[in-house]
Amino acid sequence: MTALTNVTICRTCGVETSTPPPDVCPICSDDRQWLPTSGQDWTTREQLEFEHHSVSIVEREPGLYALRVEPKLGIGQTCYLAQTEHGNLLFDVPPYIDEDVIAAVSDLGGVQAIAASHPHMFGLQLEWSAAFDDAPIFVCRADAHWVQREGMNIWRYYQFAEPVPGVRLMRIGGHFPGSAVAMWTGQDGQGVMLSGDTIAPVARSGWVTFMRSFPNYLPLSAGVVRRIAASVADLDFDRMYGNFGQTISSGAREAVATSAERYAEWVSGAHDKLT
Repeated sequence: MTALTNVTICRTCGVETSTPPPDVCPICSDDRQWLPTSGQDWTTREQLEFEHHSVSIVEREPGLYALRVEPKLGIGQTCYLAQTEHGNLLFDVPPYIDEDVIAAVSDLGGVQAIAASHPHMFGLQLEWSAAFDDAPIFVCRADAHWVQREGMNIWRYYQFAEPVPGVRLMRIGGHFPGSAVAMWTGQDGQGVMLSGDTIAPVARSGWVTFMRSFPNYLPLSAGVVRRIAASVADLDFDRMYGNFGQTISSGAREAVATSAERYAEWVSGAHDKLT
């Protein structure tokens, strides 16, 4: 295990950056994200530790653990540690790390591979990799230019990857060109999709949505949403976990299909008479 470094982090999105950092975080200045009215705010891992940040770990189902930084940092994402007999995948990356969470994750089998659903979820991916024997970080080639801090442990894939045996990454696009989901099998044998916000469960049970930007309410077109739905239509999954703690506990594949058609009808004007 490598000693933690005092990496520079964007406080708004929680993504580690280069040293010295740029004037403005490229991820936050993009139209999918935002910059605070007070201006760019860089921080460091040591400063966050001084502010008493920590990472909570909660079992969501057997073999699947949710990781979340408290108090809220950056976007506030929920990340997942998916256990398998061949090793564990950290999917979406916390924007903070310390010795306590390293010890807790080590007790769960550690991290053998790391992947993010899209650039907003890169977090402290190089720091997490270094803490777990330089675990490989899988980044979709379509989004590789968004990596703010390069390292030898970053592995680039195009459409599919299998970071640990039995867990598959699949690029389906939409939110970002390289937006991806992870397919994992629960201990009950059912397929589970870790969807990030590539496909996002919403408040209403059994519904999902698709967006270019969630904070700025930018939609996707009907064609893109139907393409996303078609790309996962043949996958075998019953449950879904989004990156803000949302869950579809059953019927997730059907939820994607029906929600995509509903969305496509609305953005294409099929229901304009109701407005």
